[in-house]
Amino acid sequence: MSLQQDVMTALKDAMKSKDQTALTALRAVKSAILLVQTESGAKAELTEEQELKILQKQVKQRKDSAAVYIEQGRQDLAAPELAEAEIIARFLPDALSEEEIEKVVVATIANVGAQGMKDMGKVMGIVSKELAGKADGKTISTIVKAKLT
Repeated sequence: MSLQQDVMTALKDAMKSKDQTALTALRAVKSAILLVQTESGAKAELTEEQELKILQKQVKQRKDSAAVYIEQGRQDLAAPELAEAEIIARFLPDALSEEEIEKVVVATIANVGAQGMKDMGKVMGIVSKELAGKADGKTISTIVKAKLT
């Protein structure tokens, strides 16, 4: 079953259970998927990679918003954002631990023969492609920087 079908099923369940937080989050995901599908030149069916990118973007937006709200002392606004991020994250594959990401980064640095920060772009491109949907770009970037300095 595709991600879109999973989201629709979860959306129906949220409607039946009258879960407003889940409804809001899942409607946003559905909307984002439809926007990508209706872009000019886009195929009717999204690839799994495209679907994962959409989900990651939705989770990241909510976490970023929550961070801003927390910074401003607005826990009342941060809580729903974090709850929505949690709901959307259920559709993502399990994230890798930092140790697992570090292993991939070290192996990639060895394969590419990266010498320093000047090779960060090369390493980031390869690692990001390999770990698409399994790791956050910010985490990958932090680990790559630490290993290349």
